[in-house]
Amino acid sequence: MSNETNPSRRAVLLGVGNILLTDEGVGVRLVEQLERDCRLAPGLVVLDGGTAAMELLEDLEDLDLLVIADCVRVGQPPASVVVLKDDAVPSFFRARLSPHQVGLSDVLATLEITERAPNHVVVVGVQPVDVSLGLEQSEAVRAVMPEALAAIHAALAEYGYACPPRERRAAA
Repeated sequence: MSNETNPSRRAVLLGVGNILLTDEGVGVRLVEQLERDCRLAPGLVVLDGGTAAMELLEDLEDLDLLVIADCVRVGQPPASVVVLKDDAVPSFFRARLSPHQVGLSDVLATLEITERAPNHVVVVGVQPVDVSLGLEQSEAVRAVMPEALAAIHAALAEYGYACPPRERRAAA
C-alpha cells in the first residue's frame, strides 16, 4: 500500500549505536548516509537514536513500520549484513550487552504492553569487526555499507516507503 493513498501511515528509520566505538556506530552512519543521499518518502522520519532507549518511546508509538539500523552481534562472521523481520526481531533484542543496559528490547516490550507497537519491525544490522574506542569504522564494515544501505532501501520499499536518490547538481 502506498503512502499516497493513506497519508496517516507513519514510519521511522532509526539509526542506533555509539559512534565513539568504531563499528558500534554503523547504524547511525547508515541513516546519516541515507538521509543525505535520498529523498525521504512521505510519512518517513529518520531518527539518530545514538545510544538512547526509553527516550525514543513516544517517537516509536503507533508506527506502520520501524526500520532499525544497528550493529548486531548474532554470531555471524565479522562485517556480515543481517536482516531480521517482525517475529525474528523480539528474540534478537532479548539479548543485551550488559545486565544493566536499558535498550531497544525494553522499548519494544513497552510498546507491545501498551498496545502501541509498530505494525512491522525490520532490523538491518552489521556484525562488527572492531568496537574499540575510535571514530573511524573498520575497513571491512565500510566495505559492506552499500550492501546494508541496499537492505534498508529494500525494507522501506517493501512497505511503501521508497526513498529515491537525490538529484545531484553538476559542479560549476
